[in-house]
Amino acid sequence: MRRFSFCDSNPRRETVHEQTMNDDMRMQEDDAPLENRDHRSNRNGRRGGMEVPDDEPALDGYARTDLIGQGAYGTVYKGTQRSTNRTVAIKRIPYADTTPEGCVPCNVIREISLLRELTHNNVVQLLDVVQATPGGLYLVFEYVKHDLKTFMDQRQTSDDIRERVGLPRQMVRSFMQQILNGVGYCHTHRVLHRDLKPHNLLISADGTNLKLADFGLARLSGLPNGPYTYEVVTLWYRAPELLLGASRYSAAVDVWSVGCIFAEMATGLPLFPGRSDIDQLIKIFQRRGTPNYGQTNWPGVDRLPHFNPEFPKWPERDITDFVPLEALGSNAAADLLTSLLQYDPERRIVCRQALQHYYFSEQ
Repeated sequence: MRRFSFCDSNPRRETVHEQTMNDDMRMQEDDAPLENRDHRSNRNGRRGGMEVPDDEPALDGYARTDLIGQGAYGTVYKGTQRSTNRTVAIKRIPYADTTPEGCVPCNVIREISLLRELTHNNVVQLLDVVQATPGGLYLVFEYVKHDLKTFMDQRQTSDDIRERVGLPRQMVRSFMQQILNGVGYCHTHRVLHRDLKPHNLLISADGTNLKLADFGLARLSGLPNGPYTYEVVTLWYRAPELLLGASRYSAAVDVWSVGCIFAEMATGLPLFPGRSDIDQLIKIFQRRGTPNYGQTNWPGVDRLPHFNPEFPKWPERDITDFVPLEALGSNAAADLLTSLLQYDPERRIVCRQALQHYYFSEQ
């Protein structure tokens, strides 16, 4: 077996730009997790004029049947494990053109290592890793039909964003419980996902089971190798401490993302759809209020690299001023959302506590 070499590789940065909200909602289609984009292919394995290639010898344990996704960081096929006839998702990650020959990027090695350590019903399962020829790897995952973004879009009856609706309340509660279970499991194993968003949450064909996917930006917390990059997490779901340039941060960055996803499931619309880093901050400040570093809602925020004391001053607002109580369904849901979207990372609720919230026990 060929031995892999390690090399430095900066993790991808994903930044969402918008022109109008309608453009934004369409633009997200290209940002789905490569593990499982639910595109329709014909029986010959064609989509958009592209064919599924003949299987190479390295992949003789699997048969590729449909092309379901393609992006800058790989190509994904629906396939079958020959020995079991199990349906799988096969993700090919090329690296020969971007790294020295035989050198597997460190972020790919990290993703594989983390996924091999994570075994949970709410985390997508990595089944196999196969070396491709030349210069690439195949990651074989369990196949899950939808991602949450596609799942929500398919339930809409109009293209008009003013008519978008959220998911049924009981479904939102079930998905929230599963998200928190999966993220909490990762956090107890010291894994920060760092890219939670609807596209990276996979939904089973019957719409009941949810799994975290796309660990390409994930890493272990508490490592002694210096500060982290703040250029992680897709813009709309990025915690304010990251937007303000924090290089030392905690699992709380994932919790903020969960709060944004919670609101989006309830309303059908992204909560903070910023066009740029500064626009993202402004949208958060307009709704949550400008952080008050002189008092109590975020001590120490003025020490973050990108904080500016000249930021416009907006007053703190109740969460139901911008996420309607009717959409959330109860005061308990509003209280949980408020806890997930606390400015101060030290005061942001953790997954274990969130799962004990009375929102999950109310009738």
